[in-house]
Amino acid sequence: MVLGLFKKKQVPVIGIDISSTTVKVLQLGKSGGRYRVDRYAVEPLPQGAVVERDIRDTEAVGNAIKKAVQKAQAKTKDAAVAVSGSAVITRTIQMEKGLSDQEMEDVIKVEADQYIPYPLEEVNLDFEVLGDSATDDNLVDVLLAASRSVNVDTRLDALDIAGLTPKIVDIEAYAIERSYQLTKKKTVEHLEDSIVAIVDIGATMTSLNVLQNGQVIYNREQLFGGNQLTEEIQSRYGLSYQEAGLAKKQGSLPDDYESEVLMPFAEIITQQVGRALQFFFSASEFSSVNEVILAGGCASIDGLDGMIQEHLGTPTRVANPFADMSISSHVNTQALSADAPAMMISCGLALRSFE
Repeated sequence: MVLGLFKKKQVPVIGIDISSTTVKVLQLGKSGGRYRVDRYAVEPLPQGAVVERDIRDTEAVGNAIKKAVQKAQAKTKDAAVAVSGSAVITRTIQMEKGLSDQEMEDVIKVEADQYIPYPLEEVNLDFEVLGDSATDDNLVDVLLAASRSVNVDTRLDALDIAGLTPKIVDIEAYAIERSYQLTKKKTVEHLEDSIVAIVDIGATMTSLNVLQNGQVIYNREQLFGGNQLTEEIQSRYGLSYQEAGLAKKQGSLPDDYESEVLMPFAEIITQQVGRALQFFFSASEFSSVNEVILAGGCASIDGLDGMIQEHLGTPTRVANPFADMSISSHVNTQALSADAPAMMISCGLALRSFE
């Protein structure tokens, strides 16, 4: 029944981010007071193995995780994975003060139908006491998170195929929130009620996570991502989908690629980011953000941060959760630097080792 989202356990874990096109694995250590990147690898997934964060081919995903872990030469078999925010229901509820975890779980079982629109036997859930209620001294606020078991089970099955032991199932937005703590700038951190938008532009999905004072207050996903660029390359230059993806990665495209294909796509991303923020503004009390942080594979498009900053009039930068970390000699520093914007979720999961 329990997911393991909030339970604190200092266990060295590999953070494993399963996206629609790749598996990213990351193991962190500590050297003095600094985090250290100990092991890392990225392994591509077969097309269609994961569709819109939904695992369709568990065996293919499990085998990709296994290859990535072997490539990284990770030293632990314990793993942390995450489900997407759209697959999770979160509610802040109030409960009697002084109840034990078991007593709270028993109450939630009895009253679950008030909070969760699925039968309890079809759901994995977890909860965390946030603190005293602001309205009643005898109550505490409790954050309840629930996901349909199928969303969790496919990830656990993939880890089993890879020969790993699942220790934590997290939520992607919370993993990004954890990574943000490593990247936040003091200029924003010291603002009262700082509002930061983290836009994660993946291959097929773009997620907007808005943080207030470092905590997620809004999450929205939309169908848009780098695959649209790959398909445009495929169509324009008469390549197969695989050839287009490889050419994009290797930079082996014709001279007109940047002006005729890449820059128009960057303009579309800019419009999509603006539209996503408008959805947030219309659903909240806010009308602006203090900073935009770009994550995901598309964040590395040269000049994209400047285009978005100019379009929005808001400071914009590319995420790098490893900027203040030391790097182990086992890690390819150049490859890690290139992949850094896409490693926010895996980094946030790997940080669970230190809670």
